[in-house]
Amino acid sequence: MEQLKSVLILGGSGQAGADTAALLRRWYPELPLTIAGRDLARARRVADELGAADAVTIDLRRGDLGLPGGRSHSAVVAALRDSRLNGLRYAQDHGLPYLSISSGLMDLAPEVIAGAQRATAAPILLASHCLAGLIVLAALDAAREFDRVDTVRMAAVLDEQDAGGPAAIEDMERLMAISTAGLIRRDGVFIWVPGAAAEVGVACADGVVLPGQRVAIPDVPSVALATGAPDVHFDLAAGETASRRRGEPASIEFRIDIEGTGASGTPLRTSRHLVHPDGQRPLTALGIALGVERLLGLRGEPPAAPGIHTPEALIDPALATKRMTEIGTIPITT
Repeated sequence: MEQLKSVLILGGSGQAGADTAALLRRWYPELPLTIAGRDLARARRVADELGAADAVTIDLRRGDLGLPGGRSHSAVVAALRDSRLNGLRYAQDHGLPYLSISSGLMDLAPEVIAGAQRATAAPILLASHCLAGLIVLAALDAAREFDRVDTVRMAAVLDEQDAGGPAAIEDMERLMAISTAGLIRRDGVFIWVPGAAAEVGVACADGVVLPGQRVAIPDVPSVALATGAPDVHFDLAAGETASRRRGEPASIEFRIDIEGTGASGTPLRTSRHLVHPDGQRPLTALGIALGVERLLGLRGEPPAAPGIHTPEALIDPALATKRMTEIGTIPITT
């Protein structure tokens, strides 16, 4: 691997950022990393544990992020809410790949417009999907055996004790305050499902049904447009997962059901029901790390071209599924 400049991880001392940095270090021991946060001592602790990493403070209110002069980087990862888009602007100003994970579906508009206005400035990976795009990639991997996909139903169960840290809780509260309506694709049309109509039950691995709702999440248009399926939705519930009811730690479960036809034209359906016993943290970090890997071309592919990208446009679904298994994701038999 050609020696790259340091990957700047905004929020690198938080849960998502620190776990991403640890995964990148495991894959690429010599890749320089910069852990950026508001608390320098905390960022330094993360950097010291990683090795080949340094720590800086950042100020997201400033266009230069408050970084010391003379620094240079190979990519910018926003593992926190880049509400002023100064992280994105910094990446564009310096021609650096940029990845973000904390925008809701309606929050994406400013990022899309910022990317479109400077379409040749830098590659931008919008990965504000569930688990930074991993459920989308798992769905596309499962859909490969289909000649035509008619329906994709996705669902996730998050444990209420696995909130993902203060930043994740703040993001969730902000998104729920914007709207409780869900976005679905029905008969090929994207429509909003308001209020009580979006309320659904979501079944856990042990059959217990939790109250949930059909959510507005980038996974819906990503899967719908990538597969051509005219009917797609994503259901989300938070509560006590099956693992915790057994007295084990909080986990995350997700299920993907696909219906369509096979190569011979006969009806075909498949289901994938997966769990990670350590919850959402390792999977979100994996989704981010796969994005960084692809943006920089670390696996032999050329770096991503300037413009706006989504996880399924850059990352091989089969590789993502393999990596998910490697970090402990297991199938559920029901």
